[in-house]
Amino acid sequence: MADGQSPTGSTGSPPGYSKGNGVSRRLFLQTVGLSAAAAPLAGSADAAQADQAGAENVRILGPGPIKVGLIVNKRGYTRTIDPATTLLEALRVDLDFTGTKEICDRGACGGCSVLVDGKLTASCMMLAVDAIGIEITTIEGLAEGNNLDPVQVSFIRHDALQCGYCTPGMIMAVKALLNDNPKPTPAQIKQGLSGNLCRCGTYVNVVNAVLEASGQRPIRDGAGA
Repeated sequence: MADGQSPTGSTGSPPGYSKGNGVSRRLFLQTVGLSAAAAPLAGSADAAQADQAGAENVRILGPGPIKVGLIVNKRGYTRTIDPATTLLEALRVDLDFTGTKEICDRGACGGCSVLVDGKLTASCMMLAVDAIGIEITTIEGLAEGNNLDPVQVSFIRHDALQCGYCTPGMIMAVKALLNDNPKPTPAQIKQGLSGNLCRCGTYVNVVNAVLEASGQRPIRDGAGA
């Protein structure tokens, strides 16, 4: 056995060592591979620390009943409810605003429509906790004392309701429409109210009611509506 050799015939230098440049190709690739593998782990650790720091500032609601504050028709209310309570349930059951109707309970009919921060919202599709501190307007909040809102007056004048169950949601949708477009055409009215269903089929009268409420001339006998 030659001096300086190991039993395997190597020079006795560390694996991957080359006298020419100090680092062999194998050692270089091994080192790069370890660095590449460690980088995502380091990134994950940093992300986990950031998530933990952010989580310390997150308020966890539930699983038991929680106290919420809602602003409905410009008046504040505080109730203790289940975190999974929808805004519709809170309005009807907890606050007794029964003008907001539950029909499909899946955001498809418009019967539960209210204004949340001025925007038309299906209250069955929104959690009450997501409405904390935001102005909510229901059908009960439109009239001022004994004076009905112009939209309500127009609905009565044009007999734009029969059973009346869809009417509160329909009127709230009209309010949202007129807020965005004070002078809508019949086509724009139908488009704006397309999310509200009336099983009694009073759509022609609804269009005329909206035209009158917007200061326009209703279509005679509903022609072209």
